[in-house]
Amino acid sequence: MSIRKRLTQEESRTVALEAARALLIELGPQAVTLKAVASRIGRTHANLLHHFGSAAGLQKELARHLAVTICATIEDAVLATRAGEGSPREVVDLTFDAFDKEGGGALATWMLMNGNEDALDPLLETIHELVDDLGEHEGAKMHDVTHALCLMALGDALMGGPLAQSLGLRRTAARDIAEKMLIEGAIAAGIVVPGSEGLLRN
Repeated sequence: MSIRKRLTQEESRTVALEAARALLIELGPQAVTLKAVASRIGRTHANLLHHFGSAAGLQKELARHLAVTICATIEDAVLATRAGEGSPREVVDLTFDAFDKEGGGALATWMLMNGNEDALDPLLETIHELVDDLGEHEGAKMHDVTHALCLMALGDALMGGPLAQSLGLRRTAARDIAEKMLIEGAIAAGIVVPGSEGLLRN
């Protein structure tokens, strides 16, 4: 007879959010419901209701969870790039993937369509904190670049494929442009970007 470990409230929330994240990636934002998450982790609907209050509450916390975990990865990539161990393209790809493969763009759009007007707040707040954490002076100069990068990533997740195809561009066209923009912004902020000369000439 197996005894299920009793989780703390924070552990239960984390397990639920990871299950919600899996549902988002596998089936889309419409699948992220209290009932579906509860079923996936072997909890009751009432238990999830206690933690999140509503489906909208669950989705907002999922957006925050995605933002925190993804931005931590992006921050590591930025620091690695500064140390000469990474590249601006890695930062761009992580940002674009957050909105595309990780489902951030679809989740935000779904929430906005269902009347959750502050759907993007968790992501925007976390990205703002990330830019500030990367350097007080550099962060201020990089706000406009970060703003443009996130808008490009969101737009690309929603319609990048069909738009690139209709214009006869490579599917990675938006990422290519974002990479150059990020490099130019970093150089303007006084950040050394090894190997950037060839990219900026193309």
